[in-house]
Amino acid sequence: MKENQYLIDYYNSYDESGRLESKHGTVEFLTTMRYIDKYIREGDRVLEIGAATGRYSHALARRGYAVDAVELVEHNIEIFRQNTLPDEKITVTQGNALDLSAFPDDKYNITLLLGPLYHLYNDEDKRQALSEAIRVTKPGGIIFAAYVISDGCLIDEGIRMGNFSIAEYIKNGMLDPETFAAISEPKDLFELVRKEDIDRLMSVFPTTRLHYVATDGCARLLREAVDEMDNDTFELFLKYHFAVCEREDLVGITSHSIDIFRK
Repeated sequence: MKENQYLIDYYNSYDESGRLESKHGTVEFLTTMRYIDKYIREGDRVLEIGAATGRYSHALARRGYAVDAVELVEHNIEIFRQNTLPDEKITVTQGNALDLSAFPDDKYNITLLLGPLYHLYNDEDKRQALSEAIRVTKPGGIIFAAYVISDGCLIDEGIRMGNFSIAEYIKNGMLDPETFAAISEPKDLFELVRKEDIDRLMSVFPTTRLHYVATDGCARLLREAVDEMDNDTFELFLKYHFAVCEREDLVGITSHSIDIFRK
């Protein structure tokens, strides 16, 4: 686990549940759950890889689904267990997305890989995590793989919030000066990609893409406005977001995306 210490240190002090609970943060959660609901069926078994504190796992277990969860960070596992209700059909074990050897082939109807690809920095590791997620999924089952998207984060945090100027990103080796694609390393905590990177990763797998979704769309760019919306306005905003979150001309302007595919 030593090579993952930077990640463990980060999540030991990060409020992962809180990130998904602000009004603008719920857009990502509600969008992901909306697509899970399209495919999950009564009696399905779910595996969540990199479950963090269990926001998705608990939501599904409380609907009656059997859920197994895998999480790297012990701090997150402790919170996960504290949040578990007595009637939930749920397990959580400590493990790594790169090695799911404790789980058999072809077991799960729905497999969620909603965090690990944020923290893997080369194609070999990403494909290993994807391969493991695919292996444990039943033929015909559905895999949800989440990514952090370069341009949405650059526009939001680099330009709008002013955390760094574009010049500083380039000077620090975090942006290609010609293409403005992100160059991420473990010290940066998050691997930032574009859709073409995801397409290249998936090209080696015999899977069928069902959806490619901008899960938070412009919600983070508009976070102050979204957080100030009354409930009726927010519902209308969500309706708009759901209508456009797969549009090819908009999917790059998001901080997070989900690639949804069938084994």
